[in-house]
Amino acid sequence: MKSLDIILNPIAGGKHGKKSRRILDKVKSRLSERKIEYTLHQSEYKGHSTEITKTLIENGSKNIVVMGGDGTLHEVINGFSNFENVTLGIIPCGTGNDFVSALNIPLDPVKAVDLILDGKPCFTDFMQLPTVRGLNVVGMGIDVDVLVKYSKLKRKNKFGYTWCLIRTLLKFDYTEFTAEFNGESKECKSFIAAIANGNVYGGGIKICPPANPTDKTLDFLTVKEIPKRKILGALIKLLKGKIMTFPQTEHATCKKIVIKPKSSYVVNVDGELYPDIPFEVEIVSDKLKIYR
Repeated sequence: MKSLDIILNPIAGGKHGKKSRRILDKVKSRLSERKIEYTLHQSEYKGHSTEITKTLIENGSKNIVVMGGDGTLHEVINGFSNFENVTLGIIPCGTGNDFVSALNIPLDPVKAVDLILDGKPCFTDFMQLPTVRGLNVVGMGIDVDVLVKYSKLKRKNKFGYTWCLIRTLLKFDYTEFTAEFNGESKECKSFIAAIANGNVYGGGIKICPPANPTDKTLDFLTVKEIPKRKILGALIKLLKGKIMTFPQTEHATCKKIVIKPKSSYVVNVDGELYPDIPFEVEIVSDKLKIYR
């Protein structure tokens, strides 16, 4: 019989916590029905889920379950250790739930609980940077500007993210950088540099449809300079998940990539912003086990 340590972000899905409370009630009911022992740990501040995860694993926890969104999941993976003996379960209750979409984890909390209890953990890739781990997408360029605008919104949802994206695209500067991967060095001038493990970000936008967190590779996506008259078309294709059909889009796969920007920069890792960290990303496979 499994014993679960559940890490809950009480404000996932909205600052007032209504969504989290509603999902928690269903989770508690299902675990009670199935006579499963569990301990609930609530995060109280930014970075707390990382601290909780570290402490739980140091004290012998074997099954960590995240109840939150992409931000909570990002914090938990950065507290992970003892990969051989610890597994990760996910009960989605965030605003976007982008990474669980790539893993086909059910959004229904009862089904998510049953998957953890009845399923087998499977190896799932993650991305390792020198100072932080990522699960979904690591990027630089307009996505950082979008996230800055998005963070200021009172109501955070897919519509809000899309509106911030439109505002950013109407006025943006291209980013110049060198990308080193597969033994080559490539000079780039793009409005985005995205390294994808998952294929969705921004609450459902398919940034890189071929990306798969089980294929042991990174997907590198850039979009070269676009004539002003074609920006609207590029936006529409992006929102429809068809940005890779755009002539200015370039895509490659690799195991490791080093991005060297020509000026000061901020890196977006799973929606969290990190100024001027080393932008070196490597895929890590056959280590992290997730119920999916």
